[in-house]
Amino acid sequence: MDAAQQEATARARELQRNWYGEPLGTLFRRLIDDLGLNQARLAGVLGLSAPMLSQLMSGQRAKIGNPAVVQRVQLLQELAVQVADGSVSAAEATERMEEIKRSQGGAVLSNTTQNVTSSSAPTVKRVVREIQSLLRSVAAASDIIEAADSLAPTHPELAEFLRVYGAGRTADAVAHYQAHQS
Repeated sequence: MDAAQQEATARARELQRNWYGEPLGTLFRRLIDDLGLNQARLAGVLGLSAPMLSQLMSGQRAKIGNPAVVQRVQLLQELAVQVADGSVSAAEATERMEEIKRSQGGAVLSNTTQNVTSSSAPTVKRVVREIQSLLRSVAAASDIIEAADSLAPTHPELAEFLRVYGAGRTADAVAHYQAHQS
């Protein structure tokens, strides 16, 4: 890989970090490990071609263009947390992944999925990721930072919120959320 390709890949990964909280290669590898998938199966559940998944993971492409795929990524992240904390079994996870695969973005999943999700107390990380996802679906990180800069003189707390959740890392947003609970 030449210097220009390396620079483009680094830029794409930084954009991914701004849009999704981390590079997609890291996020997708974690989902593969946590849910016991391979790349082809993950691509199928997300509704991506295997080459597209590979390009996103390697930083050859920066952005997931389909909002339904972004939602499926978020649903898989939530599922991985539930598998890790033991609230969802491996068999239930397989069933839920099939439902996620069939979801069309904004589609309501089955009652089984809703009951499991709503009966599980939301984790701080899950709440933070929802806030980040919402902000990042409205504007790019650079626009959010620009808005925060314009708010800072008169509304510093709102500016901090926008910076932390709209353009910051998930770990920093979790720390911010926990510091402001009560």
